[in-house]
Amino acid sequence: MALVTSLPLAARLRGIPPTIFTEMSALAVRTGSVNLGQGFPDVDGPPEVIAEAVRSLEHGANQYAPGPGRPELRQAVARHQQRHYGIELDPDREVVVTTGCTEGIAAGLLGLVDPGDEVVVLEPYYDSYVAMIQMAGGVRRPVTLRAPDFRLDVDALRAAVTPRTRFVLLNSPHNPTGTVLTTEELQAVADVAVEHDLVVITDEVYEHLTFDGARHVPIATLPGMYERTLTLSSAGKSYSFTGWKVGWATGPAALVGAVLAAKQWLTFTSGSPLQPAVALALDAAGDFPLELARDLQGRRDLLVDGLRAAGLTAYVPQGTYFATASVRDLGWDDGMAFCLALPERAGVVAIPEQVFHDDQTDANGGRHLVRFAFCKTPEVIEDGTARLAAAGLTA
Repeated sequence: MALVTSLPLAARLRGIPPTIFTEMSALAVRTGSVNLGQGFPDVDGPPEVIAEAVRSLEHGANQYAPGPGRPELRQAVARHQQRHYGIELDPDREVVVTTGCTEGIAAGLLGLVDPGDEVVVLEPYYDSYVAMIQMAGGVRRPVTLRAPDFRLDVDALRAAVTPRTRFVLLNSPHNPTGTVLTTEELQAVADVAVEHDLVVITDEVYEHLTFDGARHVPIATLPGMYERTLTLSSAGKSYSFTGWKVGWATGPAALVGAVLAAKQWLTFTSGSPLQPAVALALDAAGDFPLELARDLQGRRDLLVDGLRAAGLTAYVPQGTYFATASVRDLGWDDGMAFCLALPERAGVVAIPEQVFHDDQTDANGGRHLVRFAFCKTPEVIEDGTARLAAAGLTA
């Protein structure tokens, strides 16, 4: 009997390229380049949180956690939402622990979106949004945040909604642009959601990492929005534990229940010994994200100054790990070509933003934009930007 050596890819996955982060990080390793592409920090989070994970490992928390998550973490998430935003949650019905925010996105879309449902999504978008909307059979309706300001175009938002639209997939603070949506912008989204009876799924993983006085406001706190909002977040970014992949979904029981209904067939549960440690982080290491944000603001400025010194037009983000730069002033009109040439020319890896857009040829979209990460140590940022400045990057 002949062995099957190749099978056709399932239709739900056709046209979805491999994640750009895997490709570019592998390129960094292969070329020995400074990786200013993928968003993971060079320094771990609070040592007392790590110590709690070790205690959990050594004292029997190594079997399956309950499907919705360990009670102590669900309770800590509920306290976090109340303490920071005044949101009252029932930890038994309105909180579910996920394998990072990425699984929260996947489970939320798989649990809620039916084939043909339209999902309005801010563009550029984190690439898992595209994959999971397609896997769920949904239809993307992009609303583009455009350089140089990357602000929400409310008219474009309203124009994106049709009779088949059922969801808005929101991301603020926004990856990759660093935009933090204002209360006025969020209210515009809320108005559209209420008018058209839409559910808002909101990715808030960078909720604590904002700069220059910008303030993250959860859309669930706006009048009439709690009952129609599924909020997703995680400990990975706020506490510098990206590899732990511990996140959560919160909101009305019906929406959280949809997440759990899908999640039980994805991972069921994960990270049991890490969950008590994340609970400790939320309850006892609350100052860490604030201190991290202050530190990141300085590293952001270091990166932006270095990019500008190398001849790029760099935009100053209000939050996240990332700064966007235009390569047009260097004579490039294609960010992908620039990023593929960068390791050999400068020994640096970055991420082309055009892959986060539906129309990768749009000269006024993301074709000429590149994302650089500043969640690295100052020494790594200085090394990377010095390489860029010395390389001569003109096309």
